[in-house]
Amino acid sequence: MSSHPIGLRRRQLLNLCAGLPLAGAPLIASRTVFAQPSAVSDAEALHLLNRLSWGPAPGDVMRMQQMGPDAWVDEQLHPQRLPLPEGLTRALDALPFTHLSQRDAVSQYRRAAQQARRDPEAGKEARQEMLKQLSLEAGEARLLRAVGSPHQLQEVMVEFWFNHFNVFAGKGLDRVLVENYEQEAIRPHVLGRFRDLLGATAHHPAMLFYLDNWQSVAPGFQPRHAGAKNAPTGLNENYARELMELHTLGVDGGYSQSDVTELARMLTGWTFDLRAHGSSLFMFDPQRHDMGSKNWLGQTVAARGQAEGEWALDQLARHPSTARHISDKLAQYFVADEPPAALVDKLSRRFTTTDGDIRAVLQTLFASPEFRDPARYGAKFKTPYRYVVSALRASAIPVSNVRPLLGALRQQGMPLYGCPTPDGYKNTEQAWLNPEAITRRVGFANALASGRLSVDRPTESLPPMANRGNDAAPNSPPSPQPQPVDLNSLLATLGSGISGKTRAALQTEPKALQAALVLGSPDFMRH
Repeated sequence: MSSHPIGLRRRQLLNLCAGLPLAGAPLIASRTVFAQPSAVSDAEALHLLNRLSWGPAPGDVMRMQQMGPDAWVDEQLHPQRLPLPEGLTRALDALPFTHLSQRDAVSQYRRAAQQARRDPEAGKEARQEMLKQLSLEAGEARLLRAVGSPHQLQEVMVEFWFNHFNVFAGKGLDRVLVENYEQEAIRPHVLGRFRDLLGATAHHPAMLFYLDNWQSVAPGFQPRHAGAKNAPTGLNENYARELMELHTLGVDGGYSQSDVTELARMLTGWTFDLRAHGSSLFMFDPQRHDMGSKNWLGQTVAARGQAEGEWALDQLARHPSTARHISDKLAQYFVADEPPAALVDKLSRRFTTTDGDIRAVLQTLFASPEFRDPARYGAKFKTPYRYVVSALRASAIPVSNVRPLLGALRQQGMPLYGCPTPDGYKNTEQAWLNPEAITRRVGFANALASGRLSVDRPTESLPPMANRGNDAAPNSPPSPQPQPVDLNSLLATLGSGISGKTRAALQTEPKALQAALVLGSPDFMRH
């Protein structure tokens, strides 16, 4: 079978998958509460690994059974207790672009732009190469952590909150700021207080640029340099609108268009200075600020400069509508596409009583009967990102090049940092389950299972993932051999997550197709 053309293999896989249901009853019937450590079932362990991590890697189920589910959850909620593997730390340290400050990232971008103006042909090529390198390193850093970090819940929450506070890497300055945005505005706060996370995103130039607040000014503002390119011309409501509709209160959060306008006025002057000497580019420009009084959410707001915006963030973070909106999104992400109303109510109360303590809200969520209900096992459909990362973790193949993985995410409709709309990527079955998506996932499953992704080499200068931190010369890495997925290890890792029907179908197929069938099966596409 290994000599068959790739197209034929893919057709066979699609035919096999077509005979398996994409949705249905839970894979394993079990209790409604987690068992004691000595008796935790394979299905219970997989449920936790599928929701609180990017899926099981070899040995994960056994480790949880030895620890017990409650201890494992508590460990994930406190990632500082788990040191990062030395190899992962070395690999991350070897990505220079990901360690740039806001100022340094923008400075390199501006120098490349100036060079492009002086020498259009060579400068444009250098600028494109810099942007490509930065994009590759940002993608590699994210994927390295997602696949190899023991802080799995933290990595899951990075993806959740980045989508919630989405910025688009394809828009101008954000092409060089998006990695810093994830590292400084998102990552440090994913299990902390919501107000801190909200403030970090509000002050970051990536958000201010993406939603145009950097150009929002009071009526009558006169730029220092008349006729300057991109000079602000008036009030811009984009950020104020999304701050209430998406980031905090929700679309039905009880505000009006007038409230959007008044909040935009309160946030005038929140901008950034590309000439700043510190690492952060954020600045408040009082010359741009609307010093008139405002009436926002039924309250009169006196002129106080930047303090008006800070006070507004305080109010939004503590608003009951915010508690419900965030709770509903967390319940949808971790429990069900249509989350139970009783669970959302419970999480909202926890959010309010803990002043937006994200870790505390997640503790309540993971202990809830709604989350633990066996009917939830395998009930959600994986996004492309979760599908690709979970396949890498389950198969345990060393991947030497990040490019095919980033390409697979683009082909499946979820390019990393590539959602152009401020609402971010959806995580529901309706958003991702369609025939074309299944076809592309099967193609990826076949490439990964056959070992082709483990030998693809980068053609530019970025060192491959598998060789980060070793002593090999960067221009002469050892030539790897294809490493097909080990079927027995894959099945042992996924356990009862692969149904009897799928396992029976494997027995009638050529050996070379079996691992691909597992990774391309409807069972594996759910979590």
